[in-house]
Amino acid sequence: MSNAFVCILGIGTVFAGLICIIILCKLMSLVCGLFPEKKQEAAPKAPAANSTAIANKQEIVAAVCAAIAEDIGTDVKNIRVVSFKKA
Repeated sequence: MSNAFVCILGIGTVFAGLICIIILCKLMSLVCGLFPEKKQEAAPKAPAANSTAIANKQEIVAAVCAAIAEDIGTDVKNIRVVSFKKA
């Protein structure tokens, strides 16, 4: 008798908690519905960059080479860049 009571009390507590969560969600939905939504303005578009020209190509190549050298555990002098294109 005691084990059944504990089991029913535990299940009842879980369902009571779930019902409270559902009620709180419904209340928050109603409260949030009272306030009008603000429309966000579209962000200004950035000027189109020239896809063939890379402004600081040497710096980018150096950074990529340093990252690769660190990853494979070698010196930067041992890495040779054959081609570098903007994707």
